[in-house]
Amino acid sequence: MRFALDALFADVSAEQVDEARGFYESRTAGRGPGTLEELREARAKRPAPRAADPPAVEETVRAARRRVPVRVFTPVDGPPRGVYLDIHGGGFYMDSAARGDERNRELADTLRLAVVSVDYRLAPEHPWPAAPDDCEAAALWLVEEADARFGTSRLAIGGSSAGATLALATLLRLRDRGAVGRFTGAALQFGAYDLSARTPAGRRIADEYFIQAYAGHVEDRTLPDISPAYGALHGLPPTLLIVGGTDVLLEDNLAMAGRLSAAGNDVELRVYPESPHGFTGHPTAVARAALSGVDSWLRDRMRRS
Repeated sequence: MRFALDALFADVSAEQVDEARGFYESRTAGRGPGTLEELREARAKRPAPRAADPPAVEETVRAARRRVPVRVFTPVDGPPRGVYLDIHGGGFYMDSAARGDERNRELADTLRLAVVSVDYRLAPEHPWPAAPDDCEAAALWLVEEADARFGTSRLAIGGSSAGATLALATLLRLRDRGAVGRFTGAALQFGAYDLSARTPAGRRIADEYFIQAYAGHVEDRTLPDISPAYGALHGLPPTLLIVGGTDVLLEDNLAMAGRLSAAGNDVELRVYPESPHGFTGHPTAVARAALSGVDSWLRDRMRRS
C-alpha cells in the first residue's frame, strides 16, 4: 500500500492554493491567551459579533435537568427540512454562540434548516464537564422536541476546533444513552481530539493554557468525554472531517478518520492544502470552498434521512 497526503487533498484549484499560500505568508500567526489575565484581556478586546438579518431568537431550553441558552435560526422561505446543532469553537474558553450568527443565518436560509447554536459555559469559570453537559442537554432537547418545535426530526451536528471536540463528545454521550439515532450526520472541522498530550498533535498543544483552563483539574485527560480519541467510536452517524494541510492538529484528524472508519462508521475526510488551524474562518477562496463543501454534504445528509 502506498499512502501520500496529497492524495487526500480536497479538489481546489491551483489559483485557490496560491492565494491561500500568499495570504498566510503575509499573515502573522497568532497564539491564544497564555494566562487567565491574558484571557480576560482578550475577551474584553474582542469586537461584538456582527448581527444576522433576520436575527437569532434567543431562548433557554431544558433537558436532562439542565437549562441551556441557545440561539435559534429558522429559514425565511418555508419550513425547515432538518435541524442543525452548531457548537462554536474558541478553545473552550472564548467566544459565544453569537459569534456564528452570520454563518448560521446563511445555513438556515441556504439549506432550509433550523439552526440551533449552544451557548455552553466557558472555562476556566466553568471547567469540564460544564461544556459537554450543556451541549448534551441541547442535543437531548432536540431529540425530544425537534418534531414538535420545527416540524422535522432530522438532526445533524457540527462544530469547529473545540466545537468539533464537543460535538463528538456529545455524540458519544448520546450513543451511550441510546439517543444518537436521530442524528443523520456530523460535520467536524479541525477538532482537538486529544487533550492528554499522548498523541502527536496532543503533544504539540500540551502547553496551551486552554487545556489547563478547561481540564487542568482532571487527573486522567484520556477520558473520552475530554479526549474523544480514546473513546469507543462505534455506532456514530456519518461524519465529515475537515482539516487544513498545515494544521497543528492534522495528524490527529487523520487518525480520527481512520478510527471512525475502522469502527464501522461512514466517514469522509477532506484535507485542504496550505491551510492552518481555523482556516474556514479566514477570507480565502479555499475557506469558501471548504464551507461550500460542508453545505453540500449537510444538504445531502438531510435528503437521505
